[in-house]
Parts: sequence; C-alpha cells; structure tokens
Amino acid sequence: MFKIGDLAVYPAHGVGVIEGVEKKRISGCSEKFYIMRILENDMIIMIPTKNVESVGLREIIGQKEVPKLYSILKKKKMSADNQTWNRRYREYMEKIKTGSVFEVAEVYRDLLNLKVDKELSFGERKMLDTARNLLVKEISLAKKVKEEQIEKDLDRIFS
Repeated sequence: MFKIGDLAVYPAHGVGVIEGVEKKRISGCSEKFYIMRILENDMIIMIPTKNVESVGLREIIGQKEVPKLYSILKKKKMSADNQTWNRRYREYMEKIKTGSVFEVAEVYRDLLNLKVDKELSFGERKMLDTARNLLVKEISLAKKVKEEQIEKDLDRIFS
C-alpha cells in the first residue's frame, strides 16, 4: 500500500511520486486509484489500487541493493549474439516491461557491450537511452546522490 508522497517505479516509465489516492466511478463501479506523476516527464498515470501487483508497481530499490546492481553491470560475459536486431529488441523490451531494475541493468549492459561490436539499430539506441535513464533515476534516489554522479559511475564501469 502506497501513501501520498511515496516514490514508486512504474515499469517502462520509471520512478514517480504518488500524488494522490482518488475514488472514481467507472462503468457503475467505484474504484480507488493511485495518481502518480512520473518524475522524468511529468506524465500523470492513474493506477487502480487493486492492480498494483499486476502492473508491476513497486518501491524503489534500497541503498543495500545498489552493489548487486553494479555487479550485474560489471559482468562482461554476454552470450554469443546471433539474433536479429528485432528479436533482440523484443526480448529486451520484455525485460524492461518487467519493471525489475536488475533486468533493466542487464539490457543496458548487453546493449552497451553489443555497441562495441556492431552498429545498434535506431530502436536499440532508444532502448539504451531508456535503460540508462531508468537506471540513473532509480540509483540516484536509492543512494541519495545527484544523477550526474550516477552517470559518472556508469561511465566508469563501461570505460
């Protein structure tokens, strides 16, 4: 159960703040909704409180989980990639949609490693940016440091 002011992660959109809890009548049924503003772009999302688990809304990770995240990013080993870019794109999009910051970290790591060997498609480049933004925002909030510091940390890991 989230409270007003809580930070939460909405899969594929990133970190947002719960700005309200409202009751609405939809098709004659009264339902409670979380009103969430995504920090990255100020988009407002209404999430039925009863659907929180099914949509993957979750708390941001704790500071203690950041080292695990960094260890995922540091794993250089990647399976030999013989997939077409669109199959890879679908697979990575599924990982991002899970809402797991650890899955997002795998996508970011794999796309950066792939970029060393071959040109990324437009979709893959966009996904790389999305994964980076999702990671930077959540890690900076978890560690309570500026996003610029996290960007430097990520650049250091992959330099």
